[in-house]
Amino acid sequence: MPFNPFDNYPMSWKPRLSLNKESIYAELAEKLQSDIENGILLPGTKLPPQRELADFLDVNVSTVKKAFKICSQNGLISSVIGSGTFISYGALANTTLLSEENPEFLIEMGATVPERSANKDLLFLLRNMINENDADRWFRYNRPGENEWQKEAGVKLFYKLGLHIKKENVLFANGGQNALNAILSGVFRPNDKIAVDPHVYAGIKTAAKAHCIKLIPIQHKNGEMSSDALRNACANEELKGIYLIPTHQNPTTHNMTKDSRKEITKVIKEYGLILIEDGTYNLMTKDVPVISDSVPEQSIFIASLSKVVAPGLRMAYLAVPQKLRNAISESLYNLNVSISPLMAELSSRIVVSGMLDYVLAKHIEETRKRNEIVNHILGVSYHCLGEDTCIFRWLKLSDKCSGAKFENMARNAGVEVYAAERFAVGQAEPEHAVRLAICAPETEQELEKGLIIIKDLLKDI
Repeated sequence: MPFNPFDNYPMSWKPRLSLNKESIYAELAEKLQSDIENGILLPGTKLPPQRELADFLDVNVSTVKKAFKICSQNGLISSVIGSGTFISYGALANTTLLSEENPEFLIEMGATVPERSANKDLLFLLRNMINENDADRWFRYNRPGENEWQKEAGVKLFYKLGLHIKKENVLFANGGQNALNAILSGVFRPNDKIAVDPHVYAGIKTAAKAHCIKLIPIQHKNGEMSSDALRNACANEELKGIYLIPTHQNPTTHNMTKDSRKEITKVIKEYGLILIEDGTYNLMTKDVPVISDSVPEQSIFIASLSKVVAPGLRMAYLAVPQKLRNAISESLYNLNVSISPLMAELSSRIVVSGMLDYVLAKHIEETRKRNEIVNHILGVSYHCLGEDTCIFRWLKLSDKCSGAKFENMARNAGVEVYAAERFAVGQAEPEHAVRLAICAPETEQELEKGLIIIKDLLKDI
């Protein structure tokens, strides 16, 4: 029995365990996750100290430590030095945020995808390719040296993005998400720490969780990552890497200023961080400085086509330094996320034929039209961030309504949006906001309908 009966002792969490299982720490971890899913433990709740919890449960402290380690690796809790252990705001993204039952009709404004106006042009190019006499070669394995010209296409794409590399440093992945998995698996090790924004692309959270990588949110200043906060984290957290989307940051839409890019670059050089620069949306803007070009031996740059050309074009080009090339290449192979010959050929032809410029111009024009619709309907009455070529917007809510609450309200009304809680990292408190994927609705009329529903909901909070 515990020395302290704890009958009237204030504790934020008093779990009851059967203590019959062979692994008590596993049961404790399961109980913690269950209480988060059931709303018993809310994001931001400070958990009892480990020794206190061990005394309450009448178990060894090491049992609690093991349970907390499992939950930390799963993104459910996070520790703040000198403050304690807290339920992660990002824990909501790892539990069921939405009902599994879909409304009969749901306007999709959750998943970020480009609009569809150029799909027929892409299909025309694919048909011509399939009708070639030797088209059967796209359905077999590439032989060594067969994809050299495709790497040249990658060099051309990176040059367009402002990155100067050799074809030996080009790798292919089956989409940006798979590229992240290969990078984390090949370059990092379990429990390594990577700096990220307080709200970050959900895909890096998923990949980090799968590979037991710890994401460390870096404090913002004036809406973007603070170089001073990053430097402090390097000194105290032993960071190994940093993940950035400097242009059209997902989900907040922010564009990092040139001065901030320079300051962040200084810290990367000073501490030898490995930079993962996600340039997914760079092609939707002009004259964007690429951080990787300043630290080529420490950076991995990802250029994915699915968000700016077509969602079914699962192709990501990676610019990697020579010292990391073999590790990432082997990881791509081992994880079975290498690109198919057919997809590599199609993507390369899109790049070198000039069709990429045509498709981008079309997407930019249509995206601007959709942003005009957003501005017209939501107007100046609501704080909705994002420039005219961004395919998503960041809608700020009142302090009375959390992003998770509004996501559920919108879904019940027939519109899918994604709450800030999906993107929050660790103990970083999520904004009261939701992300609107404005190019996801099939038509402008459907977008208008969804925005009107959202506007009506905003009036009620």
